[in-house]
Amino acid sequence: MKKVTLFLMTLKGYSVLESIIQQNFSSLISKVIYSDDKSILNDYSKEIIGLCKANNIDFYSRSETHEIETEYSIAISWRWLIKTSSNQKLIVLHDSLLPKYRGFSPLVTALINGDKEIGVSALFATEEYDKGDIIKQSKIAISYPIKIEEAIIKITGCYIELTLFLFINIQSGSNIKGSPQNEVQASYSLWRDEADYEIDWNWTSSHIKRFVDAVNFPYKGASSVIENKTIRILEVEEIEDLNISNRLAGKVIRVDSGKPVIVCGKGLIKIVKGKFDNSDDDILPFKKFRTRLGL
Repeated sequence: MKKVTLFLMTLKGYSVLESIIQQNFSSLISKVIYSDDKSILNDYSKEIIGLCKANNIDFYSRSETHEIETEYSIAISWRWLIKTSSNQKLIVLHDSLLPKYRGFSPLVTALINGDKEIGVSALFATEEYDKGDIIKQSKIAISYPIKIEEAIIKITGCYIELTLFLFINIQSGSNIKGSPQNEVQASYSLWRDEADYEIDWNWTSSHIKRFVDAVNFPYKGASSVIENKTIRILEVEEIEDLNISNRLAGKVIRVDSGKPVIVCGKGLIKIVKGKFDNSDDDILPFKKFRTRLGL
């Protein structure tokens, strides 16, 4: 019987593993390699370990020495290079409808851009990231507003669908094939770090609303600065714009019941929920009217 090595992270990896077990495919798993992810608030590494223990599945941390002995490996939410030999096949599940958004954090990028559909691609890994032949894709339509947590839950179903498709074919001995990507349609999504959480108040209010929702839990949340203190803005509401003659993005124009309304490049944003960074201290109710955010 052919077996599979799984490289798993986050809720998506955990949910896929749970589904494989529920569908009685766990005998095909050679071992699970997992890793933690300090960039999100819950990386599900403990849950993945617990699931492996409960079902007698061998598991190893990414930091441990291990060899891939299976013909197929499948990587979900994985961010590191996986070394395989020439007779081994590595299949990557990627958070976009390739060739769109190759690279990093593609789901976040899609939500910020206001895409009307999101999805997952199963593809063969190549030396250049996310350029391999596409095996199968799964997609769903979305509407806004939508937070990243809800979007992750939605595309987790796509991950499960694609992984079960792969396991069915591997179990039956079918030859899994892919089709080349259209390079003309290719686009890329860059890696993100702490600076990429910061709101640019010159953006439109609709863009800021999508941004706040897209980097929300399980990520750290959109950030800005008030009087040299970093804050996390967790919930905002778009407000009808006003005719502001000396428009300066980032200034508070009024405070509604303790909630500041901020001038954007176009439109207004009301902060509904926020806290100071690295603490649970609420930034609301807002006490100082003459405040500029972002400086």
